[in-house]
Amino acid sequence: MDKFVIDQAEGLRRLLAREGSRVIAVTGGPGAPGRTTAVINLAAALTAQGKDVLIIDECLGPRSVSGLLGGVRGAGNFAAVMRGEMALDEAVGRHALGFGVLAASREHRAQYTSAQLNKVLTGPADFVLIDAQLDAEGALSPLAMHAHDLLIVMRVSAQAITDAYACMKRLHFAHAIGQFRVLANHIEHGPEAQAAFENLAGVASRYLTVSIENAGCVAADPHMPRAVQLSRCIVDAFPSTAAARDFRHVAAELPHWPMRPALSARSTGSGRSTSFAEAVAADNAQASAAKVETAPAGVAAAAVSALASGQAGQAGHAGHGNAAESFVSTVTGVPSAPASAHAGWRADPPVPRPTPQHA
Repeated sequence: MDKFVIDQAEGLRRLLAREGSRVIAVTGGPGAPGRTTAVINLAAALTAQGKDVLIIDECLGPRSVSGLLGGVRGAGNFAAVMRGEMALDEAVGRHALGFGVLAASREHRAQYTSAQLNKVLTGPADFVLIDAQLDAEGALSPLAMHAHDLLIVMRVSAQAITDAYACMKRLHFAHAIGQFRVLANHIEHGPEAQAAFENLAGVASRYLTVSIENAGCVAADPHMPRAVQLSRCIVDAFPSTAAARDFRHVAAELPHWPMRPALSARSTGSGRSTSFAEAVAADNAQASAAKVETAPAGVAAAAVSALASGQAGQAGHAGHGNAAESFVSTVTGVPSAPASAHAGWRADPPVPRPTPQHA
């Protein structure tokens, strides 16, 4: 009863003070964590619940939302909306399931102000899901900065967890983001995914001072590749499967996430974001100055020890790879095999904050 009353109060509060849509930016590390398929299936599940949903597709190409769905007619009219030549309802391409798709390439987004970009977020949609494309520095687009929530899609594997941590660290230093939601995708065993999430949340809280909330998990399902081949989402094509059930569960919980200001409103007002390389260099300098002799027990011990002793050096140093492997081993609970890092990404393990020494 208490939860029902809270949910009703939250819904009434949003109804009375509603300005635009609930905007969620969905992203993840490099590779294939399943970000785009997650966006499509969440949109389908929310639409089935009676919600009006708009997908903004920033990642154009064969693996984009439109590409995976076999093309959505009329989805590329973003520039026409910005120029005032078309209304948002007219510009949005409609999928057969009912949700809308609007493609917004990087060159189209870069030339508009924040106020102009907000036009696509103040329409009638209940939810706007942005398939967010990060830039070379791991930062969000100006459009995605209007999101109220940032959802990181992550697989539970050594490299995927390292990539997800690096993604969150870059976003934290680029936009001063203090909270992330993590959706564990393609999960073989639920308890292992929960343990990995708890360890990752502990590491991020301790070394980045950010909080991570569990958005749920989606089971690995052999029907997913078949659904992609059919240019359909698994929620619609195979609704009785485990993955479809999990997506519907996440979609059912999503409207009850606490409403927060947009990321752009929470950013620092200094006008300059700290670059990821500068943040890593600062962390390493602090760690060396602290002269920590022993690493905190149980939290990425080998990684912290290597960084604190200055053996890791600057980002990209060879010693960073061993430290990252130790970090992943701690989070996943299993030894990680050496793997090459993705081009353009540095999977930096956490660095301890210096603590005052008392006499």
